[in-house]
Amino acid sequence: MPNVPHVLDVPNGPARTPDVPRPNTVVVVLALAGVVVSLMQTLVIPLIPELPTLLGASASDTTWAITATLLAGAVATPVVGRLGDMYGKRRMLVVSLVLLVAGSVVCALSDALAPLVVGRTLQGMAAGVIALGISIMRDELPAERLASATALMSASLGVGGALGLPAAAFLAERTNWHVLFWTSAVLGAVVTVFVVTLVPESARRSGGRFDLVGAAGLSAGLVCLLLAISKGGDWGWTSSLTLGLFVAAVLVLLAWGWQELRTAEPLVDLRATARRQVLFTNIASAVFGFSMFAMSLVLPQLLQLPRAAGYGLGQSMLAAGLVMAPTGLVMMATAPLSARLSNARGPKVTLMLGAFVVAAGYGLGVVLMSTIWQLVLVSCVIGAGIGLAYGAMPALIMAAVPVSETAAANGLNTLMRSIGTSMSSAVSGVVLAQLTITLGSATLPSHQGFQVVLAIGAGAALVALGLVAFLPGRGRASAAAGPGAAPLTGTRAA
Repeated sequence: MPNVPHVLDVPNGPARTPDVPRPNTVVVVLALAGVVVSLMQTLVIPLIPELPTLLGASASDTTWAITATLLAGAVATPVVGRLGDMYGKRRMLVVSLVLLVAGSVVCALSDALAPLVVGRTLQGMAAGVIALGISIMRDELPAERLASATALMSASLGVGGALGLPAAAFLAERTNWHVLFWTSAVLGAVVTVFVVTLVPESARRSGGRFDLVGAAGLSAGLVCLLLAISKGGDWGWTSSLTLGLFVAAVLVLLAWGWQELRTAEPLVDLRATARRQVLFTNIASAVFGFSMFAMSLVLPQLLQLPRAAGYGLGQSMLAAGLVMAPTGLVMMATAPLSARLSNARGPKVTLMLGAFVVAAGYGLGVVLMSTIWQLVLVSCVIGAGIGLAYGAMPALIMAAVPVSETAAANGLNTLMRSIGTSMSSAVSGVVLAQLTITLGSATLPSHQGFQVVLAIGAGAALVALGLVAFLPGRGRASAAAGPGAAPLTGTRAA
């Protein structure tokens, strides 16, 4: 790595400037950025039933307010990660947060569907913040602090989603809906200021030329895949449009992979991605993302369905959000435990335990869904498992890739989780649409339908556990993933 002026090289530690803020400050600011970005995923959920009236559009068209964010996040995460490795992780973190603020302002000023979708797209482009934050931590924190910090940063994805639902419901019920987006704009602006003033820019850069062709190919393939998954239920799973998008996704991604293997400086190093530790961690992340999202689909519906159905609890959106909120607190509380366990036994063991706890939580949910306290218990058990697993995933990834590829590798791992959650939404939607009851003039998901989805979630968590069993079992998180650590045997030197 070329010499960088005014940089101190700390033995067995990160390269840092003399005036670096305290590690606790860096961790808090980056975790707060992760929470704010993850809030965007649940921000519009309370508005979904009202959007057709508010925007003068059809119900199927207003789902683009969610789909656009999903697609933008999928495209932006690996691209921003690679740009962060090349040109500066904090720089790209600030760019992502500025896009979030801009998108929030556009949404706040919107009274029609088109500008709202544009704003939600800009918000989705901030999805790479968590991967960038983990990478900054690897560069800037001492090795003994890294495991706990990355566990907290990774868990912020679930924390923001869990806490955002009741907050968004409260604002949606008591204020004009535009206030939701003005609030997110203010939060994004505050966090941006914190990042600029309190988070150092790492001297670690990979350099090189950005793979524009690779970025375009991956973006096209992901858009085709996720568009087919997210809209297949509306268009029909056997419709020519849905099937055509799936075929296009396969062909484009195959061509993209062939091109990446021939490129000297690819967007994604597929050879590194094919290493057993990276490959199985990413596959397990996708399966685990599938499992995790089932809870978010089932529990709020059970809480809000009318009591006349026989199994609904008749709660408001705000009450349902408050019931789900402890899940985020449990994830946050579990993150330090995840780090300690990874340091003592290795992140593989932590990830396996997290998958087992999630499976156990869903197993409880199959039989305990008749009262509010039972759903709180189920969501907290699942949240504990998610907190354990999410803390271990970045440690496994960082132990297997060079420092110069940290942001891109974490971005790909985050993308795999997103693909898993998208598939979970599609599969759960199909199950709940097929297993229904009729209550008056309304058609509702049946009790059996919810049980099937929860059972699928448990099964997916057990599949993830089985995949993780194939990972190498050596090394502690603090040693393997530390800023000055070399990758595992068989990986390229940084």
